[in-house]
Amino acid sequence: MKIVTLLGSPRLKKNSATIANRFTETAAALGAETRTFELNRLVYRGCQGCYACKKGDEHCVLTDDLTEVLAAVREADVVVLASPVYYGDVTAQLKGFIDRCYSYLTPDYLTNPLPSRLGPKKLVMVLVQGHPDESLFADIFPRYDGFLKWMGFTETRLIRACGIGPASVDAVPDALLQQAEEAARALTA
Repeated sequence: MKIVTLLGSPRLKKNSATIANRFTETAAALGAETRTFELNRLVYRGCQGCYACKKGDEHCVLTDDLTEVLAAVREADVVVLASPVYYGDVTAQLKGFIDRCYSYLTPDYLTNPLPSRLGPKKLVMVLVQGHPDESLFADIFPRYDGFLKWMGFTETRLIRACGIGPASVDAVPDALLQQAEEAARALTA
């Protein structure tokens, strides 16, 4: 089993990365092949809306640091997307990757019952927000979940932490790390 983790935070040893890394470490201990990309260290552009991926090429034609990431996701069985919540959404780093995922959709994706070039995959999304109110930003995962399922992520899970960040508690509670471990066990079984 291949697992690819994308860390969307510029703070690489903090909360969303800590949770994602616990998932990855647990999966690796269970025999999974894992690979992690720190998106903030990469140089890439967002989707250019060129439609080359719909007019003959079956991949994104941009050549930058995200090329390798997109290829790794294509080969993965499980993808982990981890991000803090910035201004009510995932970070720009992760959003740039998600926009480039447009290349995974077939040219007739609007009418095709199988619109994805990825095939069935599993997804874990890790979202961490400093504000403790769980009703705030609760719309992030459902918005992306629908789109990601359309792209071929048939089984999706959310690990969400509220009230954790530099302005509050800046440590991941054990219960969230345990949730990451349990998700790794379930998805690698």
